[in-house]
Amino acid sequence: MNLTLDPRLTPARPDLADERLRGRVEATRFTAGERRRVTAPSAPLRRSPGPDAPLDTEALCGEAVRVFEEQDGQAWGQLVRDGYVGYLPGAALGPDGPEPTHRVTALRTFIYPGPSLKLPAFGHLSLGAGVTPEPGEGDYVRAAGGFVFAGHLAPADRHAPDFVAVAERLLGTPYLWGGKKSLGLDCSGLVQLALAMAGIAAPRDTDMMEQALGQPVELRPDLGGLRRGDLVFWRGHMGIMQDEARLLHANGHHMEVASESLAEAERRIREKSFGPITSVRRLG
Repeated sequence: MNLTLDPRLTPARPDLADERLRGRVEATRFTAGERRRVTAPSAPLRRSPGPDAPLDTEALCGEAVRVFEEQDGQAWGQLVRDGYVGYLPGAALGPDGPEPTHRVTALRTFIYPGPSLKLPAFGHLSLGAGVTPEPGEGDYVRAAGGFVFAGHLAPADRHAPDFVAVAERLLGTPYLWGGKKSLGLDCSGLVQLALAMAGIAAPRDTDMMEQALGQPVELRPDLGGLRRGDLVFWRGHMGIMQDEARLLHANGHHMEVASESLAEAERRIREKSFGPITSVRRLG
């Protein structure tokens, strides 16, 4: 008998399900799947196959994926990092391997066909993308099927000391529903990416983060008493406090990552979109 499981995190369809769910869900067939890794600069994950399906999230280069089925160029699988389930382009995936040794610390870095900035770049890696660089030439290393500037990479275990500062670097980045790259982000994508750069694992969506992260903080009627790094939640939206008064958030009103007073954002959001603040959570 099927249990009530979050479909975003449950690799189960009527015809196919993860072997680990046997006895918990009903499916015609079960499989252990095959662990793969994102080898493209990024891969969109959609709730149904096809490029016109809604974008739920994105997987960055180096992320591991457990693939349960690959058909007509689409792989149905689950991201190992945050458990999200959906369809990714099969061409974006390669065989599994060790965890990447380095990750991109620049907002984005270009991929060149050779070790020269004068060559025409054929792609880019976003902040947080993982690679295992090999010796190159001069200031460039081999990675992602080409050459990237070594100064834009850092060891994967070197974490940013302040996740808020990471998020602040993304000010002005366009809003993109489901986006998790420095070219476009949604509210929870911004927070998840910033936390990841600080070595803090987080689920993907706002409601999941509200349940999983930090400890509750009392919200005063005057919105006072908050501090840098507090996470403010609405029903379907979230943001990061930069200090006691200002909120940083990717939002559809500005259509970008914006910084504004919490009082102004709270009034607008309460009246026009997501209603009142549901909670504030404090990490650490």
